[in-house]
Amino acid sequence: MAPSLPLVRILHTSDWHLGRSFHRVGLLEAQARVLDHLVDVVVSEGVDAVVVAGDVYDRALPPVDAVELLDDVLDRLSATSATVLVTSGNHDSAQRLGFGARRSARAGVHLRTRPASAADPVLLEDRHGPVALYGVPYLEPALVADDLGVARTHQAVLGAVADRVRADLARRPAGTRSVLAAHAFVTGGQVSDSERDVSVGGVGAVSAALFDGIDYVALGHLHGRQQVAERARYSGSPVAYSFSEHRHSKGSWLVELGRRGVERVGAVDAPVPRRLAVLRGTLDELLADPRHEAAEGAWCQVTLTDAERPAEPMERLRRRFPHTLQLLFAPEGRRREERSYADRVAGLGDLDLCCSFVDHVRGRAASPQERAVLAAALEQQRLDTPVAPLPAAVAPDVEGAA
Repeated sequence: MAPSLPLVRILHTSDWHLGRSFHRVGLLEAQARVLDHLVDVVVSEGVDAVVVAGDVYDRALPPVDAVELLDDVLDRLSATSATVLVTSGNHDSAQRLGFGARRSARAGVHLRTRPASAADPVLLEDRHGPVALYGVPYLEPALVADDLGVARTHQAVLGAVADRVRADLARRPAGTRSVLAAHAFVTGGQVSDSERDVSVGGVGAVSAALFDGIDYVALGHLHGRQQVAERARYSGSPVAYSFSEHRHSKGSWLVELGRRGVERVGAVDAPVPRRLAVLRGTLDELLADPRHEAAEGAWCQVTLTDAERPAEPMERLRRRFPHTLQLLFAPEGRRREERSYADRVAGLGDLDLCCSFVDHVRGRAASPQERAVLAAALEQQRLDTPVAPLPAAVAPDVEGAA
């Protein structure tokens, strides 16, 4: 029996967002850990190409340590036998990320940050023939539509570039397999709270049909790992960037191409720097309930349902859940005030107005001690703030008024 032919292996990843924090907690160490894991997977799984589908950085001008981390991981990937294809996303500066693209290509790292280069494939070769990797950067309609000669919509600009890719693919030898990386919001994808909207009112969504004729579409932008069409998937972010992602399984996709296209796709899970926990209940319930033991080492989002806001809630929560990062309030059982806040405070003096605000935001009236503190603060403010004389142009004529 003839030996089985090897499959081309593509590791699909995206949305690294290097330099991002999580509720003011720096994530660079966690990001470095998942990128270490990614390099290990490339070596251990014999990956032929790594495809990074945009949002490498979290902002257009990334911090120095994020640039150093990217430089390190790309250097380590280029030292393997894998080809690397990187596209820019809506968080990246295409010009900064694409700097030195020709020099990087000689080291096996191919940067695709301009629409003009999207139909210029990176070519692999195996016993079945060529594999063409196309990298489509994030396309901002207002900036690229005129050059492409199409309407200023995401559907139009991405469709025009996809047509160019298909035209190039048609000129390739018969049987050429294709992979296209794109950073876009494809209809049907499940969103989370940490993605930046690429448009207003949802008009940024595009149809998966734009990619017809491509064997595998490696998508970036949405942070949940998911399949949105038969041949199109999001790898999602390798690290969670919002509590809405607490049920996500983070990682990448390992895509295997055979003679006729995609043979297998498998999930590769990334290491989890710290679990996320979303807790809800009264403060006393959360502090006492043994069911929440697993959350004691997690980053926590806590919603308190106490009818009245407890004193020092964050300090008390952190005694049991030291990594509580977000505290929300959703009082249950409180009588809803029909009048507007403006109506309720109309005509109040300074002290009553301050006490009313305390009641409004906390859910319970100021105590006598708190009222005394507010009164003292108001008196001190009055004494420390002299009343400035009115300008002569607007000062009243006292004698004339008399």
